[in-house]
Amino acid sequence: MLLATCVSAFLGPFMGSALNLAVPLIGAEMGAPAVTLSWILTAYLIASAALLLPFGRLGDLWGRRRVFVIGAVIHAGFSLACGLATGIAQLIGFRIAQGVGAAMGFATGMAILVSASPPQRRGRVIGLLTAAVYCGLSVGPVVGGILTQHLGWRSIFLLNTGLGLVVAVTAWLGIRSEWRGESGQRYDHAGAWLYAASLAALVGGISTVETWPVARWVATAGAIGLAGFVLVELTAGQPLLDLRLFRSTVFAFSNLAALIHYSATFAVTFLVSLYLQTVAGLDPQRAGLVLLAQPVLMALLSPVAGRLSDRVEPRLVASLGMLVSLAGLLPLVFLTRSTTVAAVAGSLLVLGTGFGLFSSPNANAVMSAVPRQHYGVGTATLNTMRVVGQAMSMALVALILGHHMGSRALGPETVPELLASSRVAFALFSGLCVVGLLASLARGRVH
Repeated sequence: MLLATCVSAFLGPFMGSALNLAVPLIGAEMGAPAVTLSWILTAYLIASAALLLPFGRLGDLWGRRRVFVIGAVIHAGFSLACGLATGIAQLIGFRIAQGVGAAMGFATGMAILVSASPPQRRGRVIGLLTAAVYCGLSVGPVVGGILTQHLGWRSIFLLNTGLGLVVAVTAWLGIRSEWRGESGQRYDHAGAWLYAASLAALVGGISTVETWPVARWVATAGAIGLAGFVLVELTAGQPLLDLRLFRSTVFAFSNLAALIHYSATFAVTFLVSLYLQTVAGLDPQRAGLVLLAQPVLMALLSPVAGRLSDRVEPRLVASLGMLVSLAGLLPLVFLTRSTTVAAVAGSLLVLGTGFGLFSSPNANAVMSAVPRQHYGVGTATLNTMRVVGQAMSMALVALILGHHMGSRALGPETVPELLASSRVAFALFSGLCVVGLLASLARGRVH
């Protein structure tokens, strides 16, 4: 069980961080501008974010193991399709389908582990699962840089295909229980469709507002749809999301802190990768080694922080992590051509420390505030905050890049615009961290 869920948690971050190194090469091969290239990551995140909650609820009712295994198969199959894609539109389309499979795994993996663990060890297993995520982020830049430089960007997807099949087989043969949370309940199909469509429209519209004239209306329709979803769920007898969970300040503010933290930090790797390769002139392999600084500390500190949160208030540990993340972001606000690679690596080290201290205690707080029968929804809600935060982070970057660079491709002539975009983004992310710190401190006590 631990092997299957941890490898599954490893794969998505591994592919995302590896693709950060491959983006310039994909752009050169397919002739795509920087704004379009950001959609290789954003499309996957939007699909995952929109479907996490529907699949989390489905796992509670139909069986978490079934949803997990089917998701692993879908993710592996469309990884192969991405590796065989011949155009940028086709690649983005396959990434959307891959995100569907990822949502099924994200929505059920932590719920399976928490269901099998006693409360006093919950922080420990969540720490291990979080460490697997950060191991993916750690290995991704190195392996992605090596594969991209020597075997081409398609090899990243082919490797992910093999690992995904290992997850599916291991889960099917090694996990015996379906871990249903409830029986005799009806699935809220209308709520699921309304939620998924509205969230995808909101994030997708924000992501394309600078390059697609209709995007403002799409984003507005998404926001109205989400408001309608809340009203529907308040009156539904068996809702997709039991909004009474948000009466708990621990649950509500822990999810809000996660949303803000990921919104403020996820796109940092994307921007720093572009800086290292386009401005500093590093090849993908060397850039990957620099990017390794952040996730290594995240992977090392997550299990320690998770175990600590079993003894100390998660609010204190997670808030310290948010504060350290802010300290890592601030120096990047002043990024210039003359900024040394060592200075960038130093900021990434500080960010990695903050991330490692924040994530496991925050997840422990969320799952401690959820009844056992709602573990799937609790996992899905937290992961929705994570993936929506990641998608919003990329959407903000796409918005800023579109404003400064338009449809121009990356190159020496667009370095001033890239630097200006990066400085604006890092300033915005720093401000978000301040708000996130306040939300983290306001959550209340768990123990």
